[in-house]
Amino acid sequence: MTIKIRNMQLIDIEAVADVVTKSWHATYEGIIPRHIQNRFLEMAYSQEMLKQRCEKTHVYVATEHENIIGFANFSNVKKDGEVELSSIYLLPTVWGKGIGSKLLAYGIEQLSPSAIYINLEAENEVGKQFYIARNFQVVEEFEEDFEGHTLNTVRMVLKLQRD
Repeated sequence: MTIKIRNMQLIDIEAVADVVTKSWHATYEGIIPRHIQNRFLEMAYSQEMLKQRCEKTHVYVATEHENIIGFANFSNVKKDGEVELSSIYLLPTVWGKGIGSKLLAYGIEQLSPSAIYINLEAENEVGKQFYIARNFQVVEEFEEDFEGHTLNTVRMVLKLQRD
C-alpha cells in the first residue's frame, strides 16, 4: 500500500465529502441518530464549506493510486503555537492501516505546532484509542448540544516540542 499525503485541492472536494460521509456513518452509527448525522454533514461538509476549509485552513488528503482515502483538517497555528485538529477521517476500509498516523504526522511536520487539540464524542472508541495511542491526553469532558442531540465530548491535547 503506497500512501501519499498532500495538500487538498478544490478538485478533491467531492471525494473528500464521500470519505467524510462514509467515515461518519461507520463511526457514529448507534451513537448519533442518522438524520442528525446527515444534517450536520450537509452543513459542515457541503461543497461550499469544504471549499472554505481548503482556502482558509490546513487540509491534507491521503491518497492511494490517486484515490482519496482520508483527510485531516487543522486550523491555522495560533500565536502560542497551538492548533485545533477538527478532523481526521478515513474510509472505513482503510482503518487500522496507519493512514491516520501519516496524516497526523504530516500536519505536525507542516505546521510545527506546540500543541494539537481535538474534541471527539466520548463513545467514539475507535477515535479515542487512536489519539490515546499517539499520546494525546484528556483535558476536559463535557456535554454539548449537537443539532438537538446531547453529545458527551472529550477534549484531548497532544503537547509537542517546537524547534
